[in-house]
Amino acid sequence: MPELPEVETVVRLIRPGLEGRTIRGAQVLWKRTLGGLAPSRFAERVIGARVVRVWRRAKFVVADLERDGGRAGALLGHLRMTGRMHVEPAGWDAGPYERLRLELDNRRCFHFIDVRKFGRLTWVADAERALAGLGPEPLGDAFSAAWLAGALRARRGRLKPLLLDQTFVAGLGNIYVDEALHRSGLHPLRAARSVRSAEAERLHEEIRATLTAAIARNGSSFDTFYRTPEGQPGEYQAEFRVYARDGQPCSTCATEIERIVVGQRGTHYCPRCQPRRPAAQARSPRLPLRRPRASSKRS
Repeated sequence: MPELPEVETVVRLIRPGLEGRTIRGAQVLWKRTLGGLAPSRFAERVIGARVVRVWRRAKFVVADLERDGGRAGALLGHLRMTGRMHVEPAGWDAGPYERLRLELDNRRCFHFIDVRKFGRLTWVADAERALAGLGPEPLGDAFSAAWLAGALRARRGRLKPLLLDQTFVAGLGNIYVDEALHRSGLHPLRAARSVRSAEAERLHEEIRATLTAAIARNGSSFDTFYRTPEGQPGEYQAEFRVYARDGQPCSTCATEIERIVVGQRGTHYCPRCQPRRPAAQARSPRLPLRRPRASSKRS
């Protein structure tokens, strides 16, 4: 499933073709794409509206709309496993998996393509309200090292499932959590509350560094489905340290990368670079028990 870097890449590439454009027509080719909204109501809400801003929140694509100078809700999209978004000239062949098309006022069209039909693109009255339950953005100001250290100390769960929880931090997924944990030297099953302030600071730094590097490479194409709106694959998969590299040597220490299942997710880590316990909690070697010396006094 596309994660924050892939969704950010999509947003950056479709933004120039959508912002400032007025929607002149809407064709819903797979009604479940709308997530339960009736196609007629969707068309009523979007036709005639102008796209004023295209942005990302977590793994969601958001396009704010206005009508007659006032707010008119937003398009809210999620790519899920195989969703793709394109803005192309009218007449462009979107192929057999096109699920929704919006005709724009400049003889171009927005296409939502989804092979497996899990993706969603719908209209909501207020996108920020619809997404209010999400945690802070890992590249935003609210996600600070101090916040992360305190939030981890307040939780009882394991580190990786917590970082995947979208209500804790928004936008992280399986790939980039594995990569950031390796770069931080933290085991995916470490108790969140055991992470010390210095370790949390390093984790904060590596989450941001990993995401920023992945965005610069247009995300990761680890299967045949993810392509940018330009039709190109991402390139960050060439930088993977642990993800999908089980059985291969760690790029840092040459130890064999291992794969376990954590919260029903395949999880990759280096057992040497990412010890299960922090150094301060490692067991001391056991010393042989000394028997008490018998007393020389007789009763």
